[in-house]
Amino acid sequence: MKLKSLLAILFLGFSITTQAQYTISGTFSPADDYKWIIAYKLKPGSQVYVVDTAIEDGLFTLKMPEDAKKGVYRLVYAVPQEEFYFDVIYNGTEDISLNFNTKNGVVFKNSKENKNFTSYFQQIETLERKLIDYYKNQSNDKKQYLNIVGELKSVQESYEKQSKESIVNHFITANSPYIPKKVETLEEYLTHKKDTYFDNIDFKEPILQASNFLTDKILNYVLTALPLKQLSQKDTELELQKNIEKVANYLKDVNSNFSTTAYYNLWLQLAASNYNMTSDFVYTNYLKSLAKENYQNQLIEDIETHNRLRIGAVAPEITWKEGKLLKKLSVLEKSPYYLIIFWSSTCSHCLRELPKLHQKLKDKANVKVIAVGLEDHDYTWKIETPKLSNFTHIIGLDKWENKFAKIYNIQQTPSYFILDKDKKIIAKPEQQEDVIIFLEKSTSNNTP
Repeated sequence: MKLKSLLAILFLGFSITTQAQYTISGTFSPADDYKWIIAYKLKPGSQVYVVDTAIEDGLFTLKMPEDAKKGVYRLVYAVPQEEFYFDVIYNGTEDISLNFNTKNGVVFKNSKENKNFTSYFQQIETLERKLIDYYKNQSNDKKQYLNIVGELKSVQESYEKQSKESIVNHFITANSPYIPKKVETLEEYLTHKKDTYFDNIDFKEPILQASNFLTDKILNYVLTALPLKQLSQKDTELELQKNIEKVANYLKDVNSNFSTTAYYNLWLQLAASNYNMTSDFVYTNYLKSLAKENYQNQLIEDIETHNRLRIGAVAPEITWKEGKLLKKLSVLEKSPYYLIIFWSSTCSHCLRELPKLHQKLKDKANVKVIAVGLEDHDYTWKIETPKLSNFTHIIGLDKWENKFAKIYNIQQTPSYFILDKDKKIIAKPEQQEDVIIFLEKSTSNNTP
């Protein structure tokens, strides 16, 4: 065989096995605010680093590896990473270009997948809002109602058809909204919407798991699929738990990494909304066992720390000796308020703040202060504590490793906890000024 023919065959074989390299590029503005961008491939319950590049004068180009898998990618542009990011669909067959600015977020300039994703959800959201407005306005115009639901059906069918064989189709199909076939009352509409909410979602689909789509849908269902009538806090939480039980049926046989993430995101939102009974329900019945199964011990520790120190929780026990007597926080003589301070006699910030606090509180008999000194030794502690004579002083040797520092998750000094008469945590002020403001406001009606 001639050399020329052999080279042609070899080149042909090489070209068949070599994949094209595509890019994700665009602009960030204001340009001076952004310096670097990192791409992660999202997997169910996790993410894997892929590539990064500098943002120079507001411009960037990420050269995707030739073997980059299609799917959802997370572009992180600042820290903390869990706040400063946006997701893109990468199908391995097109370059993606976009513009990002602080005010409006991301706009895709080139990418059929991502432009379809954005326009579809915008149109569906607009039409569903029209339908809700129809109910809010108590309209009786049946023609208007049927036009809205007809347009909703048309948009859904159109996007499903044009997106076939593409990644975005997974999201469009799964998001298929409830569309009434006739005019319904608000109660009928909401009941049917709730009953069919998950009908088109494949919870085992990796593309859906590796995005915010499913976790957002779960959150939205749990928190909003509630009765129209006014509910007490307790009744609201009972309804939330019913919704969670329904979600649990769908997550029963799903990838455990994704289920852990889904329950954890749900727990975070419930805890942030002070639905403590329901966040405990999620943790106890679902999340804790999954986290153990996946060896996510830090997640368990973080949740149990939060629960131990959340507003309304009884403050963890602190014990100390005064002479031969063993003292306990839990059985201290009754006081309307308690202030626990974690400080250190070698902390310059503490030595500035605490004397001011001591002066402000010296005439407040209804506030008992327990000052826990986190120390490596007692030399400076013995020098400084007499200057704060109205405080009850406890020394915590081993500083950050001290058991009370760990129980109270102390990351900095000074740290403050305000308790009520039952030793329940009612505030965790950041600064000495915040302590004063809270106590002055709270004790204004209790001043002797």
